[in-house]
Amino acid sequence: MTNAVSVRIDGDVQRALLTLEASGLSRSEAIRKSILDAAAALRRKDTLRAEVAALEADEEDAKEMQEVAILMEHLRAPR
Repeated sequence: MTNAVSVRIDGDVQRALLTLEASGLSRSEAIRKSILDAAAALRRKDTLRAEVAALEADEEDAKEMQEVAILMEHLRAPR
């Protein structure tokens, strides 16, 4: 089942939509693709945020990062 949606767009959105249509997409395809791409980007951000939180909570990993930072500081050329 499909649902129709009506939206008001401003000049920036109109220009972006024209760009997408110029690539060969129909107006409906461009809008559907944009919505799906935006949702996928949000999911990727949520996934990345969860991975970062897991790494930050890993005490062994934090200790190893600190050790590497100390080693890199010792290897750095004198100023």
